[in-house]
This record gives sequence, structure tokens and C-alpha cells, in this order.
Amino acid sequence: MKLTGIHHVTAISANAPLNRRFYVETLGMRLVKKTVNQDDTTAYHLFYADGAGSPGSDLTFFDWPAPPAKRGTHAIVRTSLRVANEASLQWWRERLTAAGVKASEIRSINGRAALDFEDPEGQRLTLIADGGNIPFAIWEKSPVPAEHQIRGLGPVTISVPQLERTEAVLTQLLGLERASNYRDAAHAAGDIHVFNVGEGGPAAELHVAVEPGLPQAREGAGGVHHLALRTPTFGDYDEWAERLRAAGYPNSGKVDRFYFRSLYLREPNGVLIEIATDEPGFSADEPAETMGEKLSLPPFLEAKRAQIEAGLKPL
Repeated sequence: MKLTGIHHVTAISANAPLNRRFYVETLGMRLVKKTVNQDDTTAYHLFYADGAGSPGSDLTFFDWPAPPAKRGTHAIVRTSLRVANEASLQWWRERLTAAGVKASEIRSINGRAALDFEDPEGQRLTLIADGGNIPFAIWEKSPVPAEHQIRGLGPVTISVPQLERTEAVLTQLLGLERASNYRDAAHAAGDIHVFNVGEGGPAAELHVAVEPGLPQAREGAGGVHHLALRTPTFGDYDEWAERLRAAGYPNSGKVDRFYFRSLYLREPNGVLIEIATDEPGFSADEPAETMGEKLSLPPFLEAKRAQIEAGLKPL
């Protein structure tokens, strides 16, 4: 029983229309699911992904009227998005600059070519070259040519003031493997430690920056809410639920999100981590060809559709 990679990253936006324009029209990602936060149905939950909404390609947002996030440690601090190669990074640097988005020079992060930028609310993002060998689904309606499209999520970086207890939970409880460490003066004062999720690689790494000198982060717009790791099947998910129970580690217990099933826990420095299933996926309640075009609600919220729709602003 192994976790197999990054499933999704969920961040916070205080401006859903602006968020949709940036991720669909500028970054060319597909809005594969327009739904609501199941614990706060007054807020959109928007899922951007590749053309099929493949597990591991989802960057999602809760639409909350929150003040800007305060940067610091005890938090998820950077999300990577994969592109094919360095030629794509150069193409993206020109595109982002033309769109008024400040982008870094192309540089190396742990041996991979990368390009840093931020979304309009300050969400810290990095495009990273994955070598072009990891399958993904092209979105035919994307404004971005197929060869340059975002292919899915890359490594996610969390910041903690001390490593030891976090490492114990990642390796002993969740089964991640300590792989290497590197320095990145642009984004961390100390070492960044690489943990493989399953087989590792650009779609299956968690990077942990140790930054004891930073203040504690505060959640808000432009920040990240949680990180989800992949487990393939409902059977694997049941085994993870039992593993957490047997270990006595505090967690949410089983939560059915309809599009996937979830377990939530916090590592010792407070970062929220979810274990999420690959199945059944976003086409569970609408045709794959039209995913994301209408408001989707899981069956247990369908009876409240009129009330929910009345409380949402148009995108």
C-alpha cells in the first residue's frame, strides 16, 4: 500500500471571476469542475486541471472573502506546475510577461529547469520542466498550444521550523521516502528536503523547507489551504483509514467528497494533508466533454440547488 503522487492542491481566492480568467485564459488550464465547498456551500470550489481532469493535475480554489495570506512557515508555500521542457519555459516566460505577469529568469531547482511567478492574488507558482514523458490529457479548447500546455502538478513545497517530527510522520506513517536535499537561496534560508511519494519524480515529490527564522503563516487569499496525496482505489483508501486508526494518529476519519474519498490529517507543524482516491473522478456526474460548464453538486447537496445557486455570484 503506497501513496502514488500528488493528487491536488487546494488554495484560496477572494476573487473567483479573476481567478477563473487567470487560470483558464492565461494559464490555459481547463475548469473541469465548478462546484461548491461541501463544508461551506456559499463558496465556490473551482478545479483546474488537464483536459481530462486527471488525478494529479488539479489545482483547486476555495472562493472565500479572506484578507491576503501572511507568508511564513507552518504552511504550504509553493506549488509547481509541470510543462514539457525548457523550450516551453521560454515560451511561458514570454507569454506571462506579455500578460503583465512578472516572471523570473529560467533557473534550476534541484536539477530541473524552472520559472517562478505569482497569480494576481500572490499565489506562489513555479513552472517546472518534467521531460515530457509523463502522460497527460491535452485540452483541445485551451488558448495554449498543446506542446506548451500545463501537464499537471509538480513538486509541492511546505515550510516548517523543524524537520524531525514532520519527517517521522511523512516516512513512518505515510510511507514517503527521504530522497535528497538541496539549497534554493531564492525561496528558503536553509536546506530543502525532498521526499518521494511512491516512486517519486516530478509528479510525486514533496519538498520540505526548514525555516526556523520565519513567523507563522496566516491563511488567506493567495495562500494554500491543503495538499492532497494520491491513493488509487477505494480499497487502498480503506486500508489507509485503518492504518491511521491503528496508529492512533488524529485524523478526520472517512469523508466522501463524491468525486473522490478523503482522509485529512495535520503533520506536526500544522500543515493539512489529505489522502484522496483517484476514483471515481470528475465525470461521475456529468459527461467528460462538458465538465465544468455548469454548477455540479454531489447528490447529498442536490436538494439544496436553488438555495445554493442563489447565494453564488456569477463567474
